[in-house]
Amino acid sequence: MHRVLVLGGGFGGIATAVALRNRLDPADEIVLVERRPSFVMGLRKNWALVGIGTLADGERRLAALAERGIDVRAATVTAIRPEAREANLDGETVSADAVVIALGAERNPDGVPGFREHAHDVYSLEGSASAAAAIDAFAGGRIVVGIFGAPYPCPPAPYELALLLADRLDATGTSGGVFVFTPQPKSLPILGGAGCAAFDGRLAGAGVSFRPNTAATAVEAGAVVTADTRIPFDLLLGIPPHRAPRLVVEAGMAEPGGWVRVDQRTLETRFPGVYAIGDVTAIPLANGMPLPKAGVFAHAEGEVVAARIADTLAGRAPSDVFEGRGMCFLETGRGAATMVHGDFFAAPPAVELSDPSAEHLAAKHAFERERLTAWFGG
Repeated sequence: MHRVLVLGGGFGGIATAVALRNRLDPADEIVLVERRPSFVMGLRKNWALVGIGTLADGERRLAALAERGIDVRAATVTAIRPEAREANLDGETVSADAVVIALGAERNPDGVPGFREHAHDVYSLEGSASAAAAIDAFAGGRIVVGIFGAPYPCPPAPYELALLLADRLDATGTSGGVFVFTPQPKSLPILGGAGCAAFDGRLAGAGVSFRPNTAATAVEAGAVVTADTRIPFDLLLGIPPHRAPRLVVEAGMAEPGGWVRVDQRTLETRFPGVYAIGDVTAIPLANGMPLPKAGVFAHAEGEVVAARIADTLAGRAPSDVFEGRGMCFLETGRGAATMVHGDFFAAPPAVELSDPSAEHLAAKHAFERERLTAWFGG
């Protein structure tokens, strides 16, 4: 009997565990470790914020995966020893034949003084309700959507939120406007200069003001502070800085301030039998940028890793590789969405932004339904 340990029950961790169960012998053990009892589709965060839907509609209990033969452990990972392929789960040492690190990116709201006191953290599930309540109570003025560090998960999400907020203000007749800032030189750098120019035009057309190259140094009551200016706000919705979890740094899998390095195609770390997928990783592209941190990539990486682990445990030479293709949806308001899609491993990356359409929005809803059904049942 073999055992595979999957650390993290997010998009990539679940995809890996389900794919492993489909490939391994029924006697082999798959242990999925997650401290939260439930999985929530990340794409629902913006819907919940602007009142389109609720987080609960996209929430599923992880314990349901036990019916598929996956051992779900509700525990906190307190230490990882990759050289021994083992981890401490609430003090209990669990070893395995293979380990998959899918712990995601860790939010760091304390990385910017005043953020916790004056901003609503829209990437926090815990903070989503208070942020939604603040949006509901907003009577007019300036809403600032602030990106306080890069890289961060789901790069289009802050811009989608800004567009949905602008749509909401227009629909409700609320006075004011929406302003977005980022420390990056462009809105979505992976699109390149022409692609960003086209997207920035869409922001402007929706009435969303945008400012790149803006690194916040602090937040005060009513204003974001940068090196050369103050950005006033009546409501601040922030994306905090992100970092690799402390555990992987302590385990020697990432440098302080860095991310886990993996083989671009196999997702293997420098430790034999240990893989890392999703937001915890840094995969450099041909243009020097990192692969965006997005659930669709974590999903694809998880399936590749599952196939390679299954082949290795069966004594076969692994052949599946991650090809770097993917897409994500970006709602533009007024019942439409666009898609960012392409071959991210091309030299240079061949990534495009489609025109907004109702069909893309329908596809986004279908994507959520299909993933939840495939993993958790109808």
